[in-house]
Amino acid sequence: MDVAMPKRYFSRVSPFPGVGICTRVTRTVIPPAVQAAASLLLATLWGFAVFGDWGIRAFCEASPARSPECADRIASVIAVSVMIAVVAVCATGTAWLARRESLYGVAVAAWGVALVVLFVGGLVAQ
Repeated sequence: MDVAMPKRYFSRVSPFPGVGICTRVTRTVIPPAVQAAASLLLATLWGFAVFGDWGIRAFCEASPARSPECADRIASVIAVSVMIAVVAVCATGTAWLARRESLYGVAVAAWGVALVVLFVGGLVAQ
């Protein structure tokens, strides 16, 4: 019994059926719940790093040569990271509330970029 699968599971049929190349090109679909969970976990990590002062403790208090300007430099890095996080919050909220599953990838990528900016900026601020 051949059951027709939804179109999103099969992208197209191979133009080379007799050559030994796979005749079906399948696409792996990540469930939206996994993407939403990843987005919320990255948002939680970012929130602790910014609002829980993990960033200041990690980069300013842990360094052997503590400088009083380190917290000011971290604050400017946090400001840049907040701008990226606003994009991530908008993408996460729109994906969740409007059920636009394609925006979860954008949200996860934006949270990742916000965390990378925070980490690299913290290393530079030391």
